[in-house]
Formats: sequence, C-alpha cells, structure tokens
Amino acid sequence: MNIAIVGLGVIGGSLAKAFTKYTDHTVMGLNRSVETAKQALEDGAIHKIATKEDLKEADIVYMCTYPHHIAKFVEENGELFKKGCIVTDVCGIKTEICSKLPEICKRHGLEFVGSHPMAGKEQFTYIASEAELFQGASYIIVPCGASEKSVETIKNIAMELGFGMTCVTTPEEHDRMIAFTSQVPHVLACSYVLSPCCPKHVGFSAGSYRDVSRVANINETLWTDLFLSNKEPLITELNILINNLSMMRDAIGENDSDRLRELLKASRLIKEGLGEGVISKN
Repeated sequence: MNIAIVGLGVIGGSLAKAFTKYTDHTVMGLNRSVETAKQALEDGAIHKIATKEDLKEADIVYMCTYPHHIAKFVEENGELFKKGCIVTDVCGIKTEICSKLPEICKRHGLEFVGSHPMAGKEQFTYIASEAELFQGASYIIVPCGASEKSVETIKNIAMELGFGMTCVTTPEEHDRMIAFTSQVPHVLACSYVLSPCCPKHVGFSAGSYRDVSRVANINETLWTDLFLSNKEPLITELNILINNLSMMRDAIGENDSDRLRELLKASRLIKEGLGEGVISKN
C-alpha cells in the first residue's frame, strides 16, 4: 500500500522508519519543515517527500501532528485525499478527536479509525525517532464507527510494525485509562521536579529519582493540549492521587505507624496482584 505520514516528529518519524524497515509498503512523508522531510528521505525513512497533492496516492494517511491540528488539516484538504482512504492518528486523547474526525472523513468519502501507539520518548523531534520504538508495545484502536475491514487493516499493520498487541476500545474508556496510565505520571513528574531540592539532587539520587522524574522532560505545548482536551478524566484521577497522598502525609505527620504500614502494604499487594511485585532498589 501507499502510506502517507503527516508530521515527522518522534512518532511520525518512528512510524516511517518502522514501515521502511519491516514492511514493503511505500512511505511518503509530509512535514511542515522541509528540512526535516529531506533528512527523513536521506535516512531512507521515507521513499518520497509528499505535498498535499500527493495525498491522492495514499491508501492510508497517518496524522501525526498536534491534536488540534488534525481535524483542521483533514477538513481543509479532504478533497485531495484518495476516496476510500483510511485516515488514522496517533493522539493521546480520543473523545475530542472522535467527535469530529468520523464526520469530516465521511463528508470527503474517507474512513477514520482512531489509533494510539503506546510508545514514545521524552524527546519529541525527528532526530529521536527510531524504527524499533514500537517493538512489543501496545497499539490502541478506537474504531469510531469504522468498518471491520478498515479496523482489521490497521490492526494488521500494527503487527507488521512490531507492536506486541492491539487493544480495541471506546473513546471514553481510552481517555479514562490514559488519564491514569500516562497523563497523571506526567503531572506527577512535573510537580515533583518543581521542588527546590531538585537542582541539588546530584549525589543524592539513584533509580527512584530517575523513575519518577523521567517524563518531566516534556513538550509543554503538546501536553498542555492533551491535558486540557482530557480535563474531566484527568481531574478525577488527580483527585484520587491527591487523596492518597494526603492519607500518606497524615499517617506520617501523626506518627501513625499502623495506618502507614497498612497503606504501604495495600499498594504492595496491588502490584503483586498484577505480577509486578518486585521490591525496587532506591
């Protein structure tokens, strides 16, 4: 098939590299910065630098831009897409995306299948992209009313690219779970490094510091978009976290060793029940 990737950042660039390394599909790359597209062509990540007019050749278009740009791009350029083309995305939020894209695509004779590759890096530019980024990762699919054939096509391609599994869900369930598994950790990491102790950590830190602070190296423009687009599920999870932190703080402040031990044990049992109960080295 002919694959068009719009946006050659770390995810779009990694998709391009994975396509050219692991599949026989032809890959076109369309990027706002021509220099980045030229670099992708020189690297062999794409077979062709695309223009908007080249979208008429694409069987599948992967939208790898900021969330709020996707609907606008498809709306403004939908007539250039090949009729029957599958349009998919890589966004970390789905309720907002799925409220717009299916209808826009339908008007232009296209079909939208929501996607979210559960892989990434702290760096967010093409330079950080790699073909192996998705090896063994989960690929979430949100059909948004798409045909079973189109969903199966996206599933099969995900496996070709090296993903370990696919997961099909609804926009609401996706956003609720992503608030917990992805967005809260980013809020936590950013809040953690705002401590005045952070600049002084060298010599006093090891794995625990690195684990908690890693994702604070953040693309603030993208994540502001993601947080605000998923406001209600994220606030719900943050309230749960704040309540749990408050219980820990109060038990420590009141020297309540029994309560503190109970809270710590409860968290350990949850991790062990998930098969993740390895006592870490700090």
